[in-house]
Amino acid sequence: MRALIVYESMYGNTRKIAEAVARGLGDGSEVQVVPVGDAAEVDPSDWDLLIVGGPTHAHGMTRGTSRDAAAEAAAKPGSGLTMEPAADAGGLREWLDSLGRRAGNAAAFDTRIDAAAFLTGRASKGIGRKLEHSGFTLVAEPESFLVTSHNELVADEEERARAWGGRLASGVGGRPASPGPVAD
Repeated sequence: MRALIVYESMYGNTRKIAEAVARGLGDGSEVQVVPVGDAAEVDPSDWDLLIVGGPTHAHGMTRGTSRDAAAEAAAKPGSGLTMEPAADAGGLREWLDSLGRRAGNAAAFDTRIDAAAFLTGRASKGIGRKLEHSGFTLVAEPESFLVTSHNELVADEEERARAWGGRLASGVGGRPASPGPVAD
């Protein structure tokens, strides 16, 4: 199976989850993990599975204003936050909007604060909707991976992400991309 993982990460937690999902996809898979700022260079239609993930900001996917707020938070003295190198390169929302109509298998994930989803929101739901709107078939329910209020992954979330990647690999296997309507 060939899988492309596109992620957006502000402080590194979503990147860590993307890398753990890649490990879970297994040794028999060809996997490419790409920050969203570099995703325009890769055609998602060339892969058996597209996995897309990002942080949850203000109940959904990031926006320019929420990315700016994340950068401001990291710049505050004593914040302990370090921005990812490509965090200011644009977000998933914009990249997903640029995809146009495609066909294929996809999955969505997010990172969010460890609290009830109705309080935090879930970027993965919006990511999944945008993937389906583009013509992809979701092969799994959107998944959330949790972060503490101190901006650290909750214990065992990387292992849970690895296991989720394994389930995605066994669910998609070597099947070709699902046919779907593709319009110009």
